[in-house]
Order: sequence, then structure tokens, then C-alpha cells
Amino acid sequence: MVDIQTVSIAVASASVVAGAIYYIFQIHHQTRLRQTDLVMRLYSTFGSEDHQKAGKKVLWITYKDYDDFVKKYGAPSSEEPVPMAIDKVLYFYEEVGVLLSKKLIDINLIDQLMGYNIMMIGTKIMPIIEEARKRLNISRVWINFEYLYHEMKKREQKSITSKS
Repeated sequence: MVDIQTVSIAVASASVVAGAIYYIFQIHHQTRLRQTDLVMRLYSTFGSEDHQKAGKKVLWITYKDYDDFVKKYGAPSSEEPVPMAIDKVLYFYEEVGVLLSKKLIDINLIDQLMGYNIMMIGTKIMPIIEEARKRLNISRVWINFEYLYHEMKKREQKSITSKS
């Protein structure tokens, strides 16, 4: 027969296990809530009038190569309107890239909220970034944006592959 002491030990042990499991679920839930809150706060910056104007300015640029870009818009490090708009947009995406690389935000949320824009901006200005790195000997500039851009490209490729 089972005595009361054995039953109470079993009940106490089960309570500790249940409490630990509940705590783990709560931590996981809180982490997801914080990530979502962070992404939504970032998204409010993304939707701001300043960011939208800068993004549109960047998307409307046209150039053949780096030299053509510099001739039309000024050097990437200049205070001309287009390089300043590029900086404004890239500072934002650089922040998102850092958070994503440290796994502090969910890539699915980023993709759903701003993935298309990241792809459009990246396609437009990565050639300028790459050439500026070479010519100005600044190999680390915008590396987190580049990481973000490549992660979005991977997701797009997986999506295309899974549809075919």
C-alpha cells in the first residue's frame, strides 16, 4: 500500500514539474511578445513620413554604374539629397539587420511587414554599397543591411522553389 507521505511527495514533485513547464511556456510567450512589440515599434518608424519620402527618393534613382551615380547624385558620403535619403533608409535597415542577426526579432514578421521594400531597396543600392566599399576602403559599411537583404533573398528563393 501507498502511504500518505509517498503520495504527498509525488504530488509535490508533480507540482514542481508543472510549475516549471508553465514557467518555460510563460518565458517563451513573453519573448515572442517582446519581439513582436519591437518589430511593431520599428514598423512605426518605417511608416513615418520622413522614412517614406526617403525610401521613395531612393527607389526613383537611376544609374548605370558607380561613376554615373556619383555624377548624378553626389558621392555616397556627401550631404546631397539622394545620398542623405539613402543614409536615412539604410540606418533604419541596418538596425533591423543587427536585431535579426542577433535573433532578437522574428524574420517572419520582418518579411511580412517590410520584406518587399528591403528587396527593392537592396536591389537598387547594393551595387553602390559594394563599389563604395572597394573605392573608399570601408569594408564594414552597411554589413547588417547586407545581411538583412541576403536573408530576404534566401526567403524569396525558398518561396519560388517551393511554388514550382
